[in-house]
Amino acid sequence: MNDPFLLAGKSYSSRLLVGTGKYKNMQETKAVVEASGAEIVTVALRRMDLSKRGQDSLYDTLDPAHYTYLPNSAGCYSAEEAVRTLRLARELGGWTLVKLEVIGDKNTLYPDVVETIKAAGILAKEGFQVMAYTTDDPLVARKLEELGCAAVMPLASPIGSGLGIINPVNIRMIVENARIPVLVDAGIGTASDACIAMELGCAGILLNTALAEANDPVHMAHAMKNAVIAGRQAFMAGRMPKRDMASASSPQRGVLPAVSNG
Repeated sequence: MNDPFLLAGKSYSSRLLVGTGKYKNMQETKAVVEASGAEIVTVALRRMDLSKRGQDSLYDTLDPAHYTYLPNSAGCYSAEEAVRTLRLARELGGWTLVKLEVIGDKNTLYPDVVETIKAAGILAKEGFQVMAYTTDDPLVARKLEELGCAAVMPLASPIGSGLGIINPVNIRMIVENARIPVLVDAGIGTASDACIAMELGCAGILLNTALAEANDPVHMAHAMKNAVIAGRQAFMAGRMPKRDMASASSPQRGVLPAVSNG
């Protein structure tokens, strides 16, 4: 199916984005990313040293000539901190496509939408292509789009919870009103969650914990890859309407009359 994923002026064949944290080692990181088919990988600048080169570095593990690195501001709790972190990404490697994440609470890890909006406005004016992690509030998503974000990334449920999509109605509303890509980020636990998100019309999925904490991360990466593809194909095909009564699969006209035994 000729259905490329367009993000910030670039075309990708995979709609699955994966994180590079929480894995046992770089070998597992590489195996999982390859199995997922992802072309975009996120990197937490506050947790991984992108200046490191050589063996066992991220550069050695995932060739930046093949993968698009998406630096993020995970672990930041204010707009100023997030902006400073993402400016560092541009200084280190010239990255301008970034994931903006401003956390408001250490217990729930919910995004602080006020600080996120503030940071998004600053970064967009400085020429960054911002993918903004946010709540599933359609009004916040619209505001981020108006500020010039390249994509909005509403959570399915709290980070690392694996609860799946708690509020599919809001996700659908965000998708239907957006003119930029909408990607579900956080809360995906298994393949069916990813499939549902894609069936709602999301442009893509970003996940990490669902892979890293699976009993078999590589096998789960394969499952997620297939789920994203299946969900997208189902959305493009258009599902049948739901009905409150049965509808026969076989035609009712032109049926041969029943043969009497008498």
